[in-house]
Amino acid sequence: MSIIPSFFGGRRSSIFDPFSIDIWDPFKDFPISSSSDHVSRETSALVNTRVDWKETPEAHVFKADLPGIKKEEVKVEVEDDRILQISGERNVEKEDKNDTWHRVERSSGKFTRRFRLPENAKMDQVKAAMENGVLTITVPKEEVKKPDVKSIEISG
Repeated sequence: MSIIPSFFGGRRSSIFDPFSIDIWDPFKDFPISSSSDHVSRETSALVNTRVDWKETPEAHVFKADLPGIKKEEVKVEVEDDRILQISGERNVEKEDKNDTWHRVERSSGKFTRRFRLPENAKMDQVKAAMENGVLTITVPKEEVKKPDVKSIEISG
């Protein structure tokens, strides 16, 4: 077990993974109050969007936990250079002047996650589904062509 994941906020993704394009915030755990509350909420939402990526023989499967977010508030995009982007926004609850908040722990604001897909990904067949606050994105893989092996007869 490596100490690297705990050093970088306990994330399971590796900083050495060439396919992951996570944005690491070095000031995430510092007790610095921001001059703009919106910026700190936006960073918090970005950091808290967790995504699992597994590869099966048939596809690359991404699962993102997005509790309380409707599918209309999430955007899944694929860029030409094999980048899968998941983005959206968690809206802030409307405040009533008569309410007294004792604790605010749920994050709100914009979030974005980007992943570089490998060469075997079928970019034109990406599918996404949302169920019970979990976004599942399936990227089919191209079949691996087995090389034609031809025996050569040795003369002499």
